[in-house]
Amino acid sequence: AHAMTAEVLEAPAVAAEWGAVWLELALCERDPALAQRALATFSDGHNANGFYFSRSVMEGWAARARGDNAAAGKAFTAARVEVEQAVRDQPDYGPPLCMLGLVDAGLGRKEEAMREGRRAVELCPVTKDALTGSETMVFLSVIYAWSGEKALAVEQVAATLQVPSLLTYGRLRLHPFWDPLRGDPEFERIVASLAPKDR
Repeated sequence: AHAMTAEVLEAPAVAAEWGAVWLELALCERDPALAQRALATFSDGHNANGFYFSRSVMEGWAARARGDNAAAGKAFTAARVEVEQAVRDQPDYGPPLCMLGLVDAGLGRKEEAMREGRRAVELCPVTKDALTGSETMVFLSVIYAWSGEKALAVEQVAATLQVPSLLTYGRLRLHPFWDPLRGDPEFERIVASLAPKDR
């Protein structure tokens, strides 16, 4: 991933298209300087799997990952204004409501966050949209984790793994989204069960 990113950065015109990959790499490696360089490739946000991730949302992720609660709060507060407007514009579409839940979880608004995340899953079930629906399930697990509801988060991870999704061993093992679950025996059991097996 580092080698590929280095090649892409030689062509700044396409660097922004790789910003999300670069940010994921930075977050998983717990590299705040790399995360800031990745964020600099975005003039705004980006779309992926039915979701729009604003720059403010991503800045909140990066600040939270490096333990800067003040910066995370500032970024998520700015993001909340943007995401609330998206929810007003698309009241029956799950992803904006799910993003609002994630932002609210980042702001410590636990009850609102969980209500929004659950409603988002109802609005966008996997039976209606396999890719976006499964990503909504993934983010609901993050909302639970950030809200301190470990049992619900682990249960949601397990449920998400029962459907085709982008939730993988690598994401669960490395991504800071699930840091609140580290050390939980059931979460660790699930992660271990997904580890590559020797043949």
